[in-house]
This record gives sequence, C-alpha cells and structure tokens, in this order.
Amino acid sequence: MVRIAVLLIALLSLLPPAAAQTPPAPTAPPAQTATPAKPATKKSAKPKAQPAQPAEQAAASPCGIGVIAATQDPFIVEKIGLTVFGNEYAEVPVSWGLDDLVFARVRAAAGATPLRRITYAKGAFDAYYHPKPSLFRNEREELTNLVRQIAGNAGCERYVVVTRGEGMLPGTNQPLRGLGILNRGIGIISHSFLYVYLGVTVFDGQSFEIRKGPGVTLEAVVKRMADSFGQDEHLRKVDNSLFPVAAADAASSTTLRDNIRDFLTERLDKTLPPYFAP
Repeated sequence: MVRIAVLLIALLSLLPPAAAQTPPAPTAPPAQTATPAKPATKKSAKPKAQPAQPAEQAAASPCGIGVIAATQDPFIVEKIGLTVFGNEYAEVPVSWGLDDLVFARVRAAAGATPLRRITYAKGAFDAYYHPKPSLFRNEREELTNLVRQIAGNAGCERYVVVTRGEGMLPGTNQPLRGLGILNRGIGIISHSFLYVYLGVTVFDGQSFEIRKGPGVTLEAVVKRMADSFGQDEHLRKVDNSLFPVAAADAASSTTLRDNIRDFLTERLDKTLPPYFAP
C-alpha cells in the first residue's frame, strides 16, 4: 500500500498546476476596409429661362389688321309679356369667352392677313354702351374717338371693331341688343329665342375714318325682306326649358353657354367674310 501511495504522489507531481496555464490571447477581429466615399453627384444646372418678349417688340411686328373685340361678355335675359308690365330685362355678367370667340372667327375670315388683337382697359366701352341721355348723340363719332384712343401706337393698316349691335323684335317696336335670350308670351303660349346682334366697323389705320362696309348684294336684299316678314336670322328658336328661371342662373348654365357660342359662331361666319373679300 505504501508503494502504491508513493507512486500516485510521484505521478501527480509531474502534472502542471491548473493556475499556471495561461489562456490563449483573444484574436483581434480583422480590420475592416474603409469603403471609399462616393463622389458627390453634381446637380445638372437648370436651363435659364428665356426672357419674356417685351410688349414693344411684339407691337413692332407687322400689323395688317388690328382687331378690337368688344362684346364684353354680358348676356341679356329678357322676358316680353302680353303687356309692358310683364316685361323683364337683366344684363348678366358671364365668363363664356365670347370676345375670344369673336377674335378667333375674325382670324379665320382674314385668312393669311396678319392680325393683332388690340386690348383695352376694362370698362372702356361702358360709356358707349350706356350713354347719358342726349338728343344729339353721334355714335359714329363716339366710336371713332374710342377706337383712336384704344389703338394708340399700334400702327395697323386698318382696325376691325366688333361691337354689340341692335335690332327689333319682328312685329314689335321692342329693341334687342347684343347677345341674349328672350321669352315672349305667357305660360304655355310662350316661346323662347336666342338672339345675336353684332356691329362690324372697319377703320382706316391712319385717319381712323370709317370705311364703307361690303357692297349691297342680292343676298342682303333678300335677308332684309325676310326680316320684314318676321323671319329674322338674328333669332334662333329654342325650347322654353333653356330660359332660366332667374336671370342670374344663366351664368352657370353650360347648355345656354354652348348654344349661344354656337349661334354666335354661325352669325360671325356669315357676317365677317365679305369684309375680307378682295
């Protein structure tokens, strides 16, 4: 037993003590390679805006015809009763582009002749359309002075001015002016009509004298005869449902707008071409 114990002690003395074992040093993580920075993207330069063409430069372009469209977009809603006490009249401001349409149809009638639309201040025609009462009014002179003032230094060879005109309801002494709708009669025996009355006046670009209109033709004579028998081409019969219940309702009626624009186009395309005939 003693021999075995001595042998066991000798074997244990050969083993290294646990406290003397040094743990392996931790391995450092591999160094990360720095990602190269992306070069800053240069923003493409915005194209430089082209300078607006000055009004003087535009006005310097050749001007064969200066066009003054002066219907001024009021729409008339009118009711004519069996007696004067049943009559109603209202001018309704609308935004239907009627003067824009006038200019477009003048351009179509003029063909290749260079045009320039002559603008004017809002209200420039108010005194002309709503004059003060006078026994000796000279409309031609008023319009001439107004056009001369509006034209300024435009320097056009001539000026075509489209204004609201005036006519008479056939069979009555009731005047109709400009563009509008009327209802005549009462209840189920009433009828509604669109109407378009325009005036076209041509002025000399230097003297501002009013030029003579198109010559008298057989067609014009026949038209006047037809008007005298109550067939006025300035009127277009429409369904009573198109007549607004209240005058102000006219401004929001797209159906009424489309109908009057169509009728205005028809009248202009018949009226304007003779003014540009060779």
